[in-house]
Amino acid sequence: MSNPYASDPIRTLEPVRVDKPALSKTRWTGRFVLFLRVMAVLSLAKGLYHWAVVCGIAGPAEGFEYQATPWQTATVFFAVIDLIAAVGLWLAAVWGGVVWLTASVSMAAVEVFFPQVYGGRGWVVAVATVLLIVYIFLAIQAAREHPN
Repeated sequence: MSNPYASDPIRTLEPVRVDKPALSKTRWTGRFVLFLRVMAVLSLAKGLYHWAVVCGIAGPAEGFEYQATPWQTATVFFAVIDLIAAVGLWLAAVWGGVVWLTASVSMAAVEVFFPQVYGGRGWVVAVATVLLIVYIFLAIQAAREHPN
């Protein structure tokens, strides 16, 4: 005796399967997400360091409250923005990249235009510039993999 449902097309439908894109087609996207995650960890560490300075665990021996107002303002700003950027970068959200770019450009601007705040460290500007270039390069390469 044959199966009465064997000829019924509704009962014999197979589920639709979507093939995963080839690994080579998402190579740059994977690298970009890895870069974002590394930057998230670094932003988290930087934000926690700034909070440690605010709380008196790290930083100047005199304490946070005895520093100049511009120094205090910049420290609190980076304590907040770096942690927000870390969350957004870890999630690989667009807003995370924007917040991270804002934090990086802000840190470079403080170092260049207000050297009295943190001391005008040129290496900070150089590192921020290199990281920005890497970010832009990886973002462009990842966008080329997904033209839609």
